[in-house]
Amino acid sequence: MPELIHAAGLSKRYGRVQALTDLNLSIPAGRIVGLIGPNGAGKSTLLKSILGLLRFDGELSVLGFDPHRERATMLEQVSYIADVATLPDWIRVRQLLEYCSQVHPRFRREKAEAFLAKTEIKPDFKVARLSKGMKTQLHLALVMAIDARLLVLDEPTLGLDILYRKAFHSSLVTDFFDEERTILISTHQVEEVEHILTDLIFIRQGRIVLNLPMDELPARFCQLACGLEQAAAARALAPLREESLLGRHVFLYDGVDRGRLEALGGLRTPGVADLFVAMIEGEGRA
Repeated sequence: MPELIHAAGLSKRYGRVQALTDLNLSIPAGRIVGLIGPNGAGKSTLLKSILGLLRFDGELSVLGFDPHRERATMLEQVSYIADVATLPDWIRVRQLLEYCSQVHPRFRREKAEAFLAKTEIKPDFKVARLSKGMKTQLHLALVMAIDARLLVLDEPTLGLDILYRKAFHSSLVTDFFDEERTILISTHQVEEVEHILTDLIFIRQGRIVLNLPMDELPARFCQLACGLEQAAAARALAPLREESLLGRHVFLYDGVDRGRLEALGGLRTPGVADLFVAMIEGEGRA
């Protein structure tokens, strides 16, 4: 598959703070990628670099374009919504749809109207009248209506209730995603998106600590739940993380043969949130 995003030795410094360090990345078309990291890990810096909002050191190509020098052309095929996106209070929804129709060659007004039809937002409403959640819904409708090859989402569902969050994640897959398009999602709501992800990226202190397709997780990572009598043997196999829950010991392993673990207790593939905590804590101790 063709690469939509390619980075080699990507670095960014703000004064004394090194936000990204020699980051290498390759994201092809037809993927839904979760970019997960703690606050201050470099997620926003990476997204802003991809969107051409920052100068950087190293190599970065997005859709075959230099995101800084060829930003205008690149953005014709990129959609983006930030967690702090704003809209002018005075404008009405129908005026906003008309404006987007006039200024963006790939905006599909009928798609935006279809998304908004699933909400309580009416065409004559002013932005000032909308709740925080409704403003987010409006933003998402506008972004999803652009016929883009790359969709970048930075905490896209902040302020939305769980029903609309689930509906939005479903619409990402059914109404936007295909083998020619890629979605890059940065979020702390890991449990809500892991079922739609094809790839997982963990970032910490400006470095990628995990970059793996989701379907390869079961072969590499394993979670063991066992009793106190098996805990010492489980601990001897060098888990990434150990915790005690309701009288059971839970261990998470990277690269340990499942055959060695089966005799100690019950096995499962860890969820993304548990894996994230284990790997980020492990990096912090390294």
